[in-house]
Amino acid sequence: MGIILWIIFGGIAGWLASLVMSTSRSQGIFTNIIVGVVGALIGGALFSFLGGTGVTGFNIYSLLIAVLGAIVLLWFIKLIR
Repeated sequence: MGIILWIIFGGIAGWLASLVMSTSRSQGIFTNIIVGVVGALIGGALFSFLGGTGVTGFNIYSLLIAVLGAIVLLWFIKLIR
C-alpha cells in the first residue's frame, strides 16, 4: 500500500480501536493514525506468528487485524500507565 493509504487505514483502525478501548477523548487524529499503523504491524505479526495471514491490503480482513493489533497496543499502554 502507498503511504497515503497507510495513513487512511491507520486512522480508521486507530479510531475504531480507541472507541473500543474508550480512549477516543484523549486521542487526536495523529495519535489515531500512529496507533492504527503500529497496530497493523502488531496485528500482522501476531497473526503471522499464529500461522495466519497478516495485513494483505486495504480490505476488511486487514482492517480487523489492524484494529485487533491497535487494541492490544492500547491495552498495553493502559497497563503501563
